Amino acid sequence: MNHWLTAPILIPLLGGILQVFMGYAPISLRRTLAIATTVLLLVSTIILVVLASDDSYRLYAFGNWQPPFGIVLVLDRLSALMLVLTAILAIFCHIFAIGGTDEGNRQFHGLFLFQLMGLNIAFLTGDLFNLFVAFEVLLIASYGLLMHGGGRARSVPGLHYVVLNLAGSAVFLISVGMIYSVTGTLNMADLALKIPELAGENMSIVKAGGMMLLVVFALKAALIPLCFWLPKAYANATAPVAALFAVMTKVGIYAILRVYLLVFGDDAGALANLGMDWLFPLALITLTMGVIGALGADNLKTLVAWQVIISVGTLLAPIALGSAAGISAALFYLLSSTWTVGGLFLVAEMVANQRGSAKDKIVTAPRMRNRTFLSVLFLVGAVAAAGLPPLSGFFAKLLILQSVLSGSEMAWLWSVVLIGSFFTVIAYSRAGSIVFWRTVDGHIEEPKPLGGNVSVAAGALAGLSVVLVALAGPISEFTDATAAQLLNPGDYLEILKTPMVEGDK
Repeated sequence: MNHWLTAPILIPLLGGILQVFMGYAPISLRRTLAIATTVLLLVSTIILVVLASDDSYRLYAFGNWQPPFGIVLVLDRLSALMLVLTAILAIFCHIFAIGGTDEGNRQFHGLFLFQLMGLNIAFLTGDLFNLFVAFEVLLIASYGLLMHGGGRARSVPGLHYVVLNLAGSAVFLISVGMIYSVTGTLNMADLALKIPELAGENMSIVKAGGMMLLVVFALKAALIPLCFWLPKAYANATAPVAALFAVMTKVGIYAILRVYLLVFGDDAGALANLGMDWLFPLALITLTMGVIGALGADNLKTLVAWQVIISVGTLLAPIALGSAAGISAALFYLLSSTWTVGGLFLVAEMVANQRGSAKDKIVTAPRMRNRTFLSVLFLVGAVAAAGLPPLSGFFAKLLILQSVLSGSEMAWLWSVVLIGSFFTVIAYSRAGSIVFWRTVDGHIEEPKPLGGNVSVAAGALAGLSVVLVALAGPISEFTDATAAQLLNPGDYLEILKTPMVEGDK
């Protein structure tokens, strides 16, 4: 077995446990340990990306129990891509947090690391029940992070977030129970082999369970009409938490990709492509609702939170169509949008700290310090988010449009994406012009200075949109190969048929 597969789970787990017992240690020591843990996590995910690049699947079975029994971790290109995406986002969020955001909660870093552990379990697990466990780890840690800093402004959205996700967890548990009652397994590969053989009442039960799972994943991804909890929750979270949460909706999208291409894919017989007919129109409506919300946003964090919903719709539309080109383009856009949104949340917090009582509200205020630096960061993020050249958002949206070149789907996708991008530009132009260029007489009393940590973190995430353009060739090759691997799961299913030996599968 390849023990590297356990590293993205064990590293944040051990780091988080140490943070729990170091709650009363000097904050400098806790910060050093937290950053070291996140750096080690990033190194381990890079190694896994290199391992996954040979197109083979790697399996880790805890206790050496052969699948479909026991707990299994499976590494392929998609899981490796999600792991490194999360690790890169996490390192810059953590660097930003040690600039002062982590103060006031001794367990901030522990919760942060447990959040990463839950994310990594979700990306690596080969079992539906363990995916449920990962979602529960995410819920517990994310609630603690969401409440960091306290106050009614965070308590009410946090309560809505928890109640909805607990309801989603209940539906998740019921759905996997229905599927298990018929198939006798929750291993994804085993399900992919057994579902095509179902008929009659058994098939109807699994179909109902599969549709309920889609509802749960849609809630996690913030797909309309299950998206209205997100703007207030994200807008009221602290900046590094909101930035890390940029990847949370992508967990739902990952689950849709993994489950509905493997378990309910083209070879699933009567249950093939379950729910995909609903996904495409809902994705376009989600994108449209996100643009409307962005136009009406009254502060920068809310604007960026609606951008998360825009990215969800933009991602799921090509995924629902199921072509290799569409999935590859969506994965490229996933990288760009996640890092861009994370950077914009950090920039919004920096702006709020420079504008006194105006904070990040889209209103006129006295000229802030460091206006040039902050306006450039906001401009880079806005250009990438809206999909304007020459940054990564433009290339990602261009790939999405090129993935659909005929039929009514092309007309709908092109129209909604292009019109949505136009109005997104208007939303960011309005916000930027008011916040950075329309000033009133007066001065801001004691604005918080920009620290090196926060400037580096926000600047680095903004700069990743340029890096993605520079490396567009190899990244596109990786996403193309990932899409091809997802649409041809034969090697994944061979894991069940071939006895596990020492080494990689």
